[in-house]
Amino acid sequence: MKEILASLQEINTLSIIARLTLAILFGGLIGYERGRKRRPAGLRTHILVCIGAALVMITSQYMMEIRNYTTDPTRLGAQVISGIGFLGAGTILITGKQQVKGLTTAAGLWASACMGLAIGIGFYEGAIIACVFIYICNTVLHRFDVYTMSRTKLVEVYVQVTTVNAISRVFEVIRTNNMSISDVEISKTRNSEDTVGLFITIKQQEKHDHEKILLLLSGLEDVLTVDEI
Repeated sequence: MKEILASLQEINTLSIIARLTLAILFGGLIGYERGRKRRPAGLRTHILVCIGAALVMITSQYMMEIRNYTTDPTRLGAQVISGIGFLGAGTILITGKQQVKGLTTAAGLWASACMGLAIGIGFYEGAIIACVFIYICNTVLHRFDVYTMSRTKLVEVYVQVTTVNAISRVFEVIRTNNMSISDVEISKTRNSEDTVGLFITIKQQEKHDHEKILLLLSGLEDVLTVDEI
C-alpha cells in the first residue's frame, strides 16, 4: 500500500491517470450540482477547469523532477488562479431587474480550479476534503440560505406597474399591513415606456413568510409582476 501511495506522488503513467480521473470525478460532482440548477457553468465546464488546473500542476512537477528545470513550481499554478477570473466573470449576470446572478457559480469554478491544482500536485487528501466541503456549500448551505432569507424582516421586491397612480396604491397597502418602506427606487422599464419598475425594501414589524407579501402586492390593480430580489 505504501508503495502505491508513493508511486502516486511521483510522475508516472499511473499517477497521471489517477490524478486526471480524480479531476473528472471531483470537478464533475461540483458541476453536476450546478447544472441541475440550470447555471451557466455546469458539468462539462467544471470538469474542463479541474482537468486543466490538474494538468498545469502535473506539468510543473514534471518540469522539476523529470526535466530538472530550476524554476518556481508554483508559478504556473498562480497563473491558473488569476486566469480563471475571466471564465468566472462570464457566469456573472446582471438582469433587467438589477439582480446579480452567477456569483456562486463563479466562486465554484475558482474553487474547482484550486481543487484541480491540489490534485495535480498529488495533494489527494486536500482535494478530497475540499471536494466534500464545496459540495456541502452548494447543496446543504443553499437550503439553509434560502430558509433564513425567506424569514428575515427585510424584504426586497421588484414591482412592475402599468400606471404612475398604482405606485401610491402599492405604498398604501404596504403601510396599512403593519410594514414600512425603508428604501425605494423608481425606474422606467426597458420593454415598455408605459410601465414603471419599483425596487422597494420593505421592513416588517413581525417576521412573516415572504410569499404572503408577494401575493398581497400581486393582487393589486395595475400591478403586472412582483418578484423578490
